[in-house]
Amino acid sequence: MSNKLFRFALQFTKNEEEARDTIQDVFLKLWQKRNTLEGIENIEAFAMRMTRNKCLDLHRGKHTYSLEDQTDSWQQKRKGDLNEELELSETATIIKRLIGELPDLQRQVMQMRDIDQLSYDEIAENTGLNINAIRVNLSRARKKIRTELLNYQDYGTAKNKTNTAQLF
Repeated sequence: MSNKLFRFALQFTKNEEEARDTIQDVFLKLWQKRNTLEGIENIEAFAMRMTRNKCLDLHRGKHTYSLEDQTDSWQQKRKGDLNEELELSETATIIKRLIGELPDLQRQVMQMRDIDQLSYDEIAENTGLNINAIRVNLSRARKKIRTELLNYQDYGTAKNKTNTAQLF
């Protein structure tokens, strides 16, 4: 099974050394869980899933960044267009504010998952929540941020101008 897992990991990582490290980690976790593997119907599929997740975590770990870093990056890429630069900076500021207004649990879960790039298992370990509760809180937080941001961006559009004009 190791050769099959290695080839699978190599497709994700594109690097033999990283693929070997990934497989080593997967086999270590399997060994640590050896007493609970009896309940798993297809261990090979389970190992493939673990390999996939480990590769994705590895890839995600290489591309972590803070919201401040992203704002700086946007500003550097868009120096030529002051309007876009201001809009992106304003959007980042609004997102930070909206995250700060979330209920404590949603803010904490969103921070850990989207900003700190922690896995669901790591978040569960840190918060004591089960994975389904984490997913629900994360989904609600993202939906609230998305809705509030869209409402803010739609403010002043023709549709809203008509409604505002009717109020006066």
